[in-house]
Amino acid sequence: MAARTKTAKDRPSYRCTECGWTTAKWLGRCPECHAWGTVEEFGGTPAVRTTAAGRVSSAALPIGQVDSRQATARSTGVGELDRVLGGGLVPGAVVLLAGEPGVGKSTLLLDVAAKASSEHHRTLYVTAEESASQVRLRADRIRAINDHLFLAAETDLSAVLGHLDAVKPSLLILDSVQTVASPEIDGAPGGMAQVREVAGALIRASKERGMATLLVGHVTKEGAIAGPRLLEHLVDVVLSFEGDRHARLRLVRGVKNRYGATDEVGCFELHDEGITGLADPSGLFLTRRDEPVPGTCLTVTLEGKRPLVAEVQALTVDSQIPSPRRTTSGLETSRVSMMLAVLEQRGRISALGKRDIYSATVGGVKLSEPAADLAVALALASAASDTPLPKNLVAIGEVGLAGEVRRVTGVQRRLSEAHRLGFTHALVPTDPGRVPAGMKVIEVADMGDALRVLPRRSRAQAPQEENARR
Repeated sequence: MAARTKTAKDRPSYRCTECGWTTAKWLGRCPECHAWGTVEEFGGTPAVRTTAAGRVSSAALPIGQVDSRQATARSTGVGELDRVLGGGLVPGAVVLLAGEPGVGKSTLLLDVAAKASSEHHRTLYVTAEESASQVRLRADRIRAINDHLFLAAETDLSAVLGHLDAVKPSLLILDSVQTVASPEIDGAPGGMAQVREVAGALIRASKERGMATLLVGHVTKEGAIAGPRLLEHLVDVVLSFEGDRHARLRLVRGVKNRYGATDEVGCFELHDEGITGLADPSGLFLTRRDEPVPGTCLTVTLEGKRPLVAEVQALTVDSQIPSPRRTTSGLETSRVSMMLAVLEQRGRISALGKRDIYSATVGGVKLSEPAADLAVALALASAASDTPLPKNLVAIGEVGLAGEVRRVTGVQRRLSEAHRLGFTHALVPTDPGRVPAGMKVIEVADMGDALRVLPRRSRAQAPQEENARR
């Protein structure tokens, strides 16, 4: 008896568990999302179907006749979050907030849930990771109690949809989307199929009801949002919640926003009583002292559109090992190494080569933009010569390998913020534009010009003192 030939319906098909891309044969790497080992067999190739024209839900209108009032944002009650969202939550919008465990996502959203609730705008907070009593304890601690805030502990998608019918909220908060599952879909909670089904059902419910939805998302070890990449495409807004576990500062960045800009940053302070927005967070990044200290320099960094004054500190000590240590905190190690090479070759400071060097920022802020190069270089030079920089001085500029100081974006905004906080002197690249009245700006073209702010006697004595120590 002849063997039955496999038809197209019987042939297996393969799908990427990360992005959902399908293919007729197995591949080690998905050509769509470039992830390795995510292509798996999931069944026969689906038959090709055609869709006939159906009844439309609403007639197409000229764009000028579309009512834009339905997309008016409503404030969350938290000003820093409103800044990132573009004014608040739009009815029917779905927002995904992702961050590392323990960074404060649940605390922030519970505070939002209480402040956004009112008699005409109910809020439903669904927790799938904690019990209702645990959330109540946190609400008591951060004073997030509101008669119009409803709380439910559910892990089943159908139960969540049932709560929507019963409460009829204007805002839904789900913590988290990776821990809710649908009984009609195979797979464990957090899998690609489950996350896609849960997110799709909640997005449909949000659009139909005109209900804003906040979804909490987990992140992987690499910092990417866990689950299929499709999740980020489905939602309207993607926010990243960042912060060092050992620091008080928390930042909310906009990664995707269909209703506003993505270059805004919200600053928060996490403490025992909850989380509060910081309209002026520069105080967290500065050390208040009466007299200047060697090895410190101030700069102005841009987080989105917001200028923040930050302090860079450096310390150099005699090395006890053949290979001197290079330790950084809050700074990129590669850029600090570049500044050391520029100071030694272009600035003629030879005291740094055989010493242990430690560099850090204050308050847990991370400086990654090139505009902080000049401040890092001056802090290292000040530590090497054991000479403090002048008081009330900020340094702004990118330093090249040839020793030149390059212009950076937003110099005027940075200088205005420094002047507002009481700084009177600034080192900037040439042609800085309009300068705030009463502020003395020193234009520098290269590291030689920048190092002249250090007292000449100390800079000349530094190599002699180093030779004496040897």
